[in-house]
Amino acid sequence: MAESEQSERTEEPSARRLQQARENGQVPRSRELSTFATMIAGSGALVAVGPGLAERMQLIMRNGLTIDPDALNDPNSMLAALGAAGFGALQLLLPVFGALLALVLLASVSLGGWNFTPAALAPDFSRLNPLAGFGRLFGLQGVSELGKALLKCLVVGGVCAAVVAWSFADTLALGRMTPRAAIGRGASLTGWAFMWLCASLALIALVDVPLQLYQFKRALRMTRQELRDEAKENEGRPEIKQRIRQVQQQMARRRMMHKVPTADVVIANPTHFAIALKYDPKKMRAPRVVAKGVDAVAQNIRRIAEEHKVPVFESPKLARALYRSTDLNEEIPSGLYVAVAQVLSYIFRVRTLNPTLAARIARPDPTLDGEYADA
Repeated sequence: MAESEQSERTEEPSARRLQQARENGQVPRSRELSTFATMIAGSGALVAVGPGLAERMQLIMRNGLTIDPDALNDPNSMLAALGAAGFGALQLLLPVFGALLALVLLASVSLGGWNFTPAALAPDFSRLNPLAGFGRLFGLQGVSELGKALLKCLVVGGVCAAVVAWSFADTLALGRMTPRAAIGRGASLTGWAFMWLCASLALIALVDVPLQLYQFKRALRMTRQELRDEAKENEGRPEIKQRIRQVQQQMARRRMMHKVPTADVVIANPTHFAIALKYDPKKMRAPRVVAKGVDAVAQNIRRIAEEHKVPVFESPKLARALYRSTDLNEEIPSGLYVAVAQVLSYIFRVRTLNPTLAARIARPDPTLDGEYADA
């Protein structure tokens, strides 16, 4: 069941899926990289401070074994000697601990980055499931861990044999040296041997880092249905989007109706179409549609126009052509310039006359040419 479900997860994780995993504390981590950083930092610090460390150790040992006869009668002398020895040891180990801490933190955040989330602190009882444990043991993760362990044994074992062969003669020569020289030389040999052994872990880390990244993304893979569901959640459910469009259309219609009283003319046919036009020669190159609609919306446009004494000019063909060719708040196309100019010139002319003289002026019959003739 789990393997069939995993086989269906063929799609790469989305950005949202990766963000949710990060919020839950799931980030790629490499224990081998942290181990390598810890060991190489310790060995590097040991090599860097090895000679000085040997001298300070000799001094601490000499002071610890030296007994001052005058201090035997002082009950606080032993406590002072212990404090001095502890402080000296802390000064010796502080550079090593500092290097260890710095590189361990750097290795931890280099893969996956810094991530602190309370969700990672919550108990996960699913990890107590024995079946899931066996699945992890004999699954891809278990096989990869076994392979890394075998590779680590081969690489570290081979490097260890090479280091022993390289330092064998120098190690035997320590017995012929003075104690002070032997301690310094021994610390140097130990540090370099330790560094070479730790450097061998770099190969394991180079294998483990891409493997952890692959396993991390593989565990977060998604099915196509999950991608579709996430896209729906991001874009909104169809019914919600439809409702939003309806609200937007209602708001746009209300704004459109507020502009009808500012129009110069409403061109309409008897019932179905109504288009409100406005023309300001100082601001517009051509008349602009400020409102348009069909059926009930067209009747509402005519009603508002009549209430605000905006002229209504009936021309069925011109009304249909304007409605189909021009969007809201756009200028009319050049092919309708002549027909609309005939209407506007008539409206502007009768507006300056009294009703008696205006009634004597013949109403124009706009003609449409070209593609607008069959509107």
